Parts: sequence; C-alpha cells; structure tokens
Amino acid sequence: MREPAFWYRPRSPKSHLLSPLGALYGAITARRMARKGFDAGIPVLCVGNYHVGGAGKTPTVLALTKLLRELGETPVVLSRGYGGRLHGPVMVDRERHDASDVGDEPWMMVRDVPVAVARDRLDGVALAKSQGATVILMDDGFQNPHLLKDASLIVIDSERGLGNGRVFPAGPLRAPLKAQLARTDALVLIGDGHAADDVAAKISARGKPVLRARLKPDAVSVAQLFGKQVFAFAGIGDPERFFRTLRASGIEIAGSRTFADHHPYSERDIQELWDDARRNGQTLVTTEKDLARIHGGEGMLPHVEGVVPFKVTLEFDDPDALRQLISDHLYKARELRFSKR
Repeated sequence: MREPAFWYRPRSPKSHLLSPLGALYGAITARRMARKGFDAGIPVLCVGNYHVGGAGKTPTVLALTKLLRELGETPVVLSRGYGGRLHGPVMVDRERHDASDVGDEPWMMVRDVPVAVARDRLDGVALAKSQGATVILMDDGFQNPHLLKDASLIVIDSERGLGNGRVFPAGPLRAPLKAQLARTDALVLIGDGHAADDVAAKISARGKPVLRARLKPDAVSVAQLFGKQVFAFAGIGDPERFFRTLRASGIEIAGSRTFADHHPYSERDIQELWDDARRNGQTLVTTEKDLARIHGGEGMLPHVEGVVPFKVTLEFDDPDALRQLISDHLYKARELRFSKR
C-alpha cells in the first residue's frame, strides 16, 4: 500500500474524521500487546517499529546478526514473510524459493543469515531451534503478543519521525504510542534528522538507551553510479529515504519513480523503466529489496541485469554501547530461564 500523505501532515480533515476508528483500533491493539507471550526457551530479540511502513528494520537485523556472531551466538531470523504466498514454517532457500514464495526481505536476508518464515510465529520458533539457533531475531512482530520478547529494539527514521502521531487509519501508528513506549527496550534512530527527538526524549526519560545509526552506502555501488545520470525507482515504505541516500552519496538523480511498498514488479513495469532510462541515457538503480522482487519474482523479467542494486549497511555511532546492550539482555534472558528451572 502507499502511505496516505495526510499521515505526515500536522492537521488534516481526513485524519480527524478517521480518529474514532484509530481510537478503536488502538484500544484493541494495546489490549493485545498486554498479553503474556510464549517463552521460546532461548533469547528472542525483536526489531520492530511503532508505525506502518519502512524505517530501516532489515539493515538493523543484519547489523545485529553480525554482532551476535561476534558474541559467539548462532542467530536465526524469524519472519512472517510478508508478501510471500507460503505460510510456513519453512527455512528460506534461494535455490528452491523466490521472493513471491517467502517475501522480499527474507529472500534478501538469507544470503547473510538463516531465515525461518512462518505466519504462526510459534511454529517458526520450533523450526529455528531445530536449525541450532541460540538466539532468535524477530524481523518485525513488536505488536504481536504470541511470542515473549527478551528485548525489543525499535527503529525510527529520524528524518520522518512518526508523522501526525495518530493510530491507523488516522495516522501511521500501529498502536497507541504510550503502550508501545512501555515495551521498548532501546530506540534506534537512523540518520541525522530531528523528527523523532521527542520520542527519543521519552525513551531516555524511561531510562532506556537511544542509539544513533546511519546507512553507509556500499563503495562498489557508489563507484558503479558515480558520474552517471541515474533513474532511481523504489517500492518500499519510504522511497524518499532511498533517494536521499543516493544524493548524499554524490549520485545525480535525473529521474525517479515510486511504487507502493512491496510492489510486485511486472514485466511491463521493468520494460517501461528500461525504455525510459535508455531513451534518456540513464542508468537504472533501485534498492536491494526491490531487486529481490524483480530478480526473485516469478520468472526472469527482462533487463534485470541492467538494474544496479544500491547496497547499504547500518553503522552505529557507538558500537560498544550496542554490544553492551545486547550482551546484557542475553545474560538476563538466560539467567531468568535458569532461575526458573
């Protein structure tokens, strides 16, 4: 879906009219979040966000994967597989599955970490443990009450913040902010913006850490595009964040096109993009997540090899603070389970 523009306006008649529905939806989700979840028996770290749409969860999950391995852990990512047709539980295999089977994010992440896809997260836990997982990394699912989280790290794009601060459908929030703040163990602010400073202050007031991070473009991707006129396209939660990252890397965007989040690219889509770019002497560039839906979709779409994926990784301003945070939560999670034996 495309996010309505009024979600990111201070005042809007549409938002005002939808507020009663938002209040009802918020009351239901807040009540659900208060339920006690199932104990997986091993530490569960959840990477989520307060709102609908993208914020940088996937690069955060991959950064945590790297850290957990440095700590001697064997992480397995647990994903609902949004956009895929398989309900699971299933371990993602790029030889057997494509993005239309398991979703674009799992199909992309499995290059770096084992990924279990399951609509029923309890089934996913059993599958992950069967693969030798010592830690489960939940990709999203912060508002889902079925599984007990030992720590929840919330990701916010510091340029966008939380929009009008209202609950869906009046705004982008998935649940009332107060209920979500109470279950947050750390906040990850991506970028140098200030749109989420008020949320960061509330988290700090609760004695919880606020970690700053930024997306670092891959040097090879930048070299491929530097000095060229590019046509950028994206079907993610916040395409503008992708375009900003390109410009900040010194890449000239001569044209752009946005699609709805998780857009399933068709042969016609790619043909039109290719024709427009070739006509104007431009190079096509998109996100790795979008390329997963093109390259990993049903069949091989034309001109896929001509699309440059712009790779990024997430770097934390204070990696030692992140390392200490994760180490502490792993220790507490295991100590608590040991004491219950």
